[in-house]
Amino acid sequence: MKPVCITRSVLYLSTLLFCLAVSVITSHAAQENVCVTCHSSLPGKYGEPVTLWKTSIHAENSIYCHECHGGDPKDMANAMKPDRGFKGVPKETAIPETCGRCHVGVLKDYLGRAHGKRLGTGGPTCVTCHGNHAVRKASLDIINEKSCTQCHSYERARLMKLAMQETEGQITALDARIQMLKLHGKASEGMEQGLFNARNRFHTLFHDVVVEKVRSESSAIRKDLDVIGAQIDAIDQAEQKRKMAGAAAIAGVLIAALLFWLLSKTYDK
Repeated sequence: MKPVCITRSVLYLSTLLFCLAVSVITSHAAQENVCVTCHSSLPGKYGEPVTLWKTSIHAENSIYCHECHGGDPKDMANAMKPDRGFKGVPKETAIPETCGRCHVGVLKDYLGRAHGKRLGTGGPTCVTCHGNHAVRKASLDIINEKSCTQCHSYERARLMKLAMQETEGQITALDARIQMLKLHGKASEGMEQGLFNARNRFHTLFHDVVVEKVRSESSAIRKDLDVIGAQIDAIDQAEQKRKMAGAAAIAGVLIAALLFWLLSKTYDK
């Protein structure tokens, strides 16, 4: 290779690496959140929220501090100024409204149930069960003796959890089966929508505290899930028959070929 070609190659490679570095730095700067950056370096109670947040479902979904506390997440000097929207720690009675900005349907469920009706008079708020910074993904694991006995006996919550466990397991299993159908190119839109509706109905039970209602509604949801399961079974059975028919056809061709070969050997004699 001539020297001029080598020079051009080096120049091209250097330019490419420079552009890549700039791209990475720019991307990192765009994602930087000054709330996290600053509090990560602070000791004790000032840094603990970030440590807890990093374990949360919020961090997993890129929900940062300013989503709840307000402020400017890109300007460290002015991040906590009221004119930049900073609200600080929400008052107890404002917690559901703060969470409800994203979780609209859940807020409605909460306010319409016994827990929400006790808001401001000793009743639990969202953070009582879900945590404030180490926010946990909504699941039946949140209904547990440690959390519930902060306010009352666990017995009623235990009965409701038992009623809901079978339904949750059925939803999880059907979701996996539907994803498998999609993976193999099978039409699944109707079943997917049906499961989505059933899951939403199921989630409304998380804030109910009436045992019999939770039991009866869980039973009704499972019946709807059984219908979806039957639809998937029908598709699986049709696929199985198709495979068996294909295997039989291949076997028939092979047998015919074998007979033809044997017959040709007979003629050869």
